[in-house]
Amino acid sequence: MTSSEFASNSDNYCYRHPDRQSFVLCQRCMRTICPECQTQAAVGVICPECMKAERQNRTPAQKRAQRRWGGRSTAIATPVRSGKPVVTYALLAITSFIGLVQLIPGVGDQLDNTLWFAAPYLYPNLNGGIFEPWRLLTALFVHGGFIHLALNMLALWMLGQSLEPMLGRARYLALYLISGLGGSVMVAVLAPTTATVGASGAVFGLMAALLIIGRHIGANVTGILVVLGINFAFGFFVGGIAWQAHLGGAIVGAAVAFILTRTRKRSQRVWQILLLAAVVAVLLVVVAFVPPLILLS
Repeated sequence: MTSSEFASNSDNYCYRHPDRQSFVLCQRCMRTICPECQTQAAVGVICPECMKAERQNRTPAQKRAQRRWGGRSTAIATPVRSGKPVVTYALLAITSFIGLVQLIPGVGDQLDNTLWFAAPYLYPNLNGGIFEPWRLLTALFVHGGFIHLALNMLALWMLGQSLEPMLGRARYLALYLISGLGGSVMVAVLAPTTATVGASGAVFGLMAALLIIGRHIGANVTGILVVLGINFAFGFFVGGIAWQAHLGGAIVGAAVAFILTRTRKRSQRVWQILLLAAVVAVLLVVVAFVPPLILLS
């Protein structure tokens, strides 16, 4: 194609700004658009007219979500608030890497013994002077086998795609870790002699949070409630599953989500941080005093 032929072809220029050369197409209408007219979508970009059409076709629940949570419509994936769910990807990568290392004979057993959680590790007076409180969280990154790892990572990937863009990276990470902490604390309280591994507590926290947030924005949460109930009940019928971690993660995840839904305004940021810190403080107080009483009884 000669230069004159190229210049005369309108497809090589933005349809809204004919003087601006571009090679990017709107993924809806396939017309050429310049950088100023591009809006990031799930795959590629879309033009302002297609964006307007998307907004007009939103459901009432999506409109309520936009008003309450800010940002653009959830129908256009990749929300502007936090972009790609990089925290979810990071958690997946770290946990999967540790899970693969666990499969190495000898090394895996040593890693398990270093990272898993059991209540006695928190009480040096009851455990020969050993005090390893970090196990409350490191247990989230080790698993009891490939299937255990795969199921938790699949759930994390599915839930993270929705929750992280909605909450933002910092809030989402806080939700995940505090829920995981809640799962470990519940195991220490209800089964203080039981060792536990896995991200199940944190995953149940994410499910409970999605339920609370969905209810807050007026979405239909029946499906989430059914999935949460089935997964929780599953722990009672299959041996080797720490249902206590599921319960603790779900309760704490719901509490964290409730705080986040009530402190979304920028002027409430300090209250949000203080309330989340209070949840962590309560968990630490509970795990510091309740399990020793049970172990000594």
